[in-house]
Amino acid sequence: MPHPVPLLSAGQTAAALPYPALADEIAALLAEPGVEVPPRMVMPLAGQGSLFVMPSTDGRLAVTKLITFTPANVGSARPTIQGDVVVFEVASGERRLIIDGPTVTARRTAAVSLLAARRLAPKPDGPLLIIGAGVQGRAHLDAFVDGLGTGQVRIASRSPASARALIDHARSRGLDAQPAFDLRRALDECPLVVTATPASGVVLDGTPRADAFIAAVGAFTPQMVELSPALCHDIAARGAIVVDTRDADHEAGDLLQAGMDVKAIPELARVIREDWPRPQGPVLFKSCGWAGWDLAAARLALHAAG
Repeated sequence: MPHPVPLLSAGQTAAALPYPALADEIAALLAEPGVEVPPRMVMPLAGQGSLFVMPSTDGRLAVTKLITFTPANVGSARPTIQGDVVVFEVASGERRLIIDGPTVTARRTAAVSLLAARRLAPKPDGPLLIIGAGVQGRAHLDAFVDGLGTGQVRIASRSPASARALIDHARSRGLDAQPAFDLRRALDECPLVVTATPASGVVLDGTPRADAFIAAVGAFTPQMVELSPALCHDIAARGAIVVDTRDADHEAGDLLQAGMDVKAIPELARVIREDWPRPQGPVLFKSCGWAGWDLAAARLALHAAG
């Protein structure tokens, strides 16, 4: 009789994926030659929703994330991302673990930004500006606190209630947390910046500090955008742009709408494998998502589950 497959709740999944350890696992995965990640399948659904099917394997495990993205749920009690990550053992074909898809998505996205900040941020101790106070805003706040020791944060959101909730959460963790009403001023004051909005329009413009690190995670299709073209070109001229994977070549809306040659921009794996020094000048890390991050999360969660 087959053994029951462990099914981790959202809380159990989060506990199995501490941000610093997850960032380390992602770095280890990027250094491995045998990881295979085919293009994700995205099927449009009614109401501007999407069904994502995202497989990956390292030869030992085969992982598939199956989630829905439902923009109509914004502002409601229902999450915009729902689904699961199923983990199989390649040798036997057996299911080994099922973990919560939205939790994996939130934590691995923030852990990738943490990894990039560890390697690329000119001034990784902050203060931190977060634009967008939803799930990803909170995940990035916790990741940067846990992994970088961030102590000061400024929060901007179109929703005052969401901003207040994230500020309260930050203060509960002992942070100096304040609202950011003037983004130009906040951009001048904060060397760490995260944009994690629904990406329906430009939310960040202006001239970043010379020691700025911006992680732009909200836009993951060619039509989505958070950063102005002028800001993207300014960073390219004064500093460096890095994308998470080559999938960004056709998904990085911020860069594509700025008319940039995304294929010429280096990806995070190259930074890890070549052990880049910290760049001089401001850095933009453009993240679009990749099933390899889910594989790293699955490996860490399986280890935690025993």
